[in-house]
Amino acid sequence: MLTVVCNREKYLDVLRFLRDDAVLQFNFLTDACGAHYPNREEQFEMIYHLHSWSNNVRIRVKVPIAGEHPHIATASKDFPTTNWMERETYDFYGIHFDGHPNLKRILNVDDMAIFPMRKEYPLEDNTRTDKDDKMFGR
Repeated sequence: MLTVVCNREKYLDVLRFLRDDAVLQFNFLTDACGAHYPNREEQFEMIYHLHSWSNNVRIRVKVPIAGEHPHIATASKDFPTTNWMERETYDFYGIHFDGHPNLKRILNVDDMAIFPMRKEYPLEDNTRTDKDDKMFGR
């Protein structure tokens, strides 16, 4: 899939251009999701997938985001389908969407203090005594 990488200050302009261009016509935003890469300088990334129904072509737009408290402008004003996708990304990665109309957790409890999809937490609790590796084929 063709992938375009752009900065967070210009990414909305890129998405609008892809949607509004008479030839390209990427008029359907199929997915918006986050990713966390803890070993990179820009640890977080937003990924947008667009589809052109008339040309039957897809494109991916990646937006790297730096900072301990990542934030990016919301795309929900231009692409209403991203509303819940941005809420889910906030819920799991803690990426804040500036200007989002209702940014709150949708799957995790409201008072949860962590963002579970970040790669900051161990996969297993090694202090548990009720687990036996033989039960898991190890």
